[in-house]
Amino acid sequence: MLALLGLGGCAWFSEHQSLWALRPTPGRPAGYEEGGERLRADFGPGDRRWRVDVPGAEGRTDRLALWWLPQPDPDAPALLYLHGTFRNLYQNLPKIRALREAGFAILAVDYRGWGDSSAIVPTEASIDADARRAWDELERRQPDPRRRAIYGHSLGGAVAVWLAATLHGGSDYGELVLESTFTRLPDVAAAAGFWGHLAAAVTTLDFDSIDRIGRIDAPLLMLHGDHDRTVPIALGRRLRDAAPPRAAVQWVEIAGGGHSDLQSVAPERYQRVFRDLATRLREAHP
Repeated sequence: MLALLGLGGCAWFSEHQSLWALRPTPGRPAGYEEGGERLRADFGPGDRRWRVDVPGAEGRTDRLALWWLPQPDPDAPALLYLHGTFRNLYQNLPKIRALREAGFAILAVDYRGWGDSSAIVPTEASIDADARRAWDELERRQPDPRRRAIYGHSLGGAVAVWLAATLHGGSDYGELVLESTFTRLPDVAAAAGFWGHLAAAVTTLDFDSIDRIGRIDAPLLMLHGDHDRTVPIALGRRLRDAAPPRAAVQWVEIAGGGHSDLQSVAPERYQRVFRDLATRLREAHP
């Protein structure tokens, strides 16, 4: 089918499937403009938001938005926050606040195409590159690898698996955390019914976590809601079952939890799980 489209058609298809599947959301919600009421309420004096230059397509320079949300204790465990499709970081603040409340300093990134980053049409390669650049920033802020965690929600979970598969547990990071994530992006499309099956048959976007999960050599924490209508819990379970024994998977299933609301559906359990993670990272031994 793609061959019939020709080169121009392939470029059109590639761009539009990225827009359809990844749903980038550049800009900020109302109230988060500089000096806005919500911006002042949600960010404290020690919080930092900034942009860095990164290489773009065809020799251009793009801008990548990063946040650093520290804890009062400079030795607190630090978490790399990788978000999913559609919602940018401003729209992810409820989940970010919950993780911060559990004791984590947070380095968060808006991939290009989202939030304050350059408004490009993202690709799997551009998202992975942005996650790598954010990881470099986290390493500088938390020099102890045993106190670093990589966290990904939904599509961000696939990005987190990719990143973790290029690193080493213990010497680079302490634990991988996947929330509401999947096996491969075409599997999510196929679960959506007839049109999803059709999209899955032709998409070139992969985000193949089930192939990469076998390379994870650090403890793995996975959370999923049993009412998730975006990424069915069966996909999360399949990814869990494909993880290697050395990952020692901790599986947390939230009754009544949807795709993005686990921190509000079961706040006490959510906090307990992440506080326990923070404690494990603090108490890690060489």
